[in-house]
Amino acid sequence: MKNRFKLLALAVPLFFIQCTQQKQANTEEESTAVLAKNYRMEDFKTMPKIDVHTHINTNEKTIINLAKANNFKLLDVAVDVSDYPTVREQVAIGLKHVEEAPKTVAFGTTITVTNWNHPNWAASVIEQLQEDFDNGAVAVKVWKNIGMEATDKGGSLLTLDDPKLDPIFEFIKDQGKVLLSHAGEPKNCWLPLDSMTVNNDRNYFRNHPQYHMYLHPEYPSYEELIKQRDNMLAKNLGLSFIGFHMGSMEWSVDMAGKFLDRFPNANLDLAERMSHTQYQSQQNRKKVRDFFIKYQDRILYATDFVQDEGRTSEELEKHMTTTWKNDWVYFNTDQMITVPQLDTPVQGLKLPKTVVDKIYRLNAERIFPDAWKKNKTL
Repeated sequence: MKNRFKLLALAVPLFFIQCTQQKQANTEEESTAVLAKNYRMEDFKTMPKIDVHTHINTNEKTIINLAKANNFKLLDVAVDVSDYPTVREQVAIGLKHVEEAPKTVAFGTTITVTNWNHPNWAASVIEQLQEDFDNGAVAVKVWKNIGMEATDKGGSLLTLDDPKLDPIFEFIKDQGKVLLSHAGEPKNCWLPLDSMTVNNDRNYFRNHPQYHMYLHPEYPSYEELIKQRDNMLAKNLGLSFIGFHMGSMEWSVDMAGKFLDRFPNANLDLAERMSHTQYQSQQNRKKVRDFFIKYQDRILYATDFVQDEGRTSEELEKHMTTTWKNDWVYFNTDQMITVPQLDTPVQGLKLPKTVVDKIYRLNAERIFPDAWKKNKTL
């Protein structure tokens, strides 16, 4: 009996030691598991990523080379804007980059509203798009000049819901391509400079007063432009769509969520609207984090990087590296970070890896199945 009690006395401490050790091991495993749910800064270069909004307007390859070095693929997008090369020049440059680096670069073409008043305008646009698709374009962009700048022969502004555009959108849908839309502007555009929420808007509209709608009350309101965009989508529900710049709903994740709920084939990119998202998360971090988690299948990473003759390679590389780093820290950590677009620091969202994977790569691969051809040798 004494021996039995002795064994029991020895077994009880041993049992507690084993339980303590097991508990410590479980805690370490849990800590490791929690860590594995989030990317770290050192994961940035090794993780495959896609930027669905860039403009490479020269034969220079600064953006492409830096993208390759940081495991990025790119969508190069043409746009009908006067201070870029002509649309056909942009298309030629873009398709050349695709030919030379098909695993890194895909291309989105655009339409021009030149000759809008010609009776065969839509047919000629479709003919040109067919040629661009045959040559490898995977998407088509419509720009804010429709709604804010271009006019018909009577002097009325063109609108995105004009029936004259419907056969073009129908053709894009039938070809299995994607409509990329920059409709309207950030809501700050209708405010005075000193009332805007982010520094980059103040700088942009100070330098581009022609687009600062606060100075042009004769032009459509923010709400009118959003309504025109939504009217167009309501007529084209089967069309694969990406609203560039968060669909100009950057000021409200609530509004963006309602939009995505209404249009199941619509998606949003983050190009040049990260600061607006960060401004919102300064007010309510949980709401913004919940938005990204709920709509993780509908949001795409993008920057709106531009390569043209007006910026040196060194300046562009510095801008790209700073932007990429700040965005990565914001999405993947809960650190307090300082960004030039905001006057006060913002805390990162620390999104799960599964969410980051979709925003940075998987959504783009699903929406653009013919892009970044893997069977190419280059």
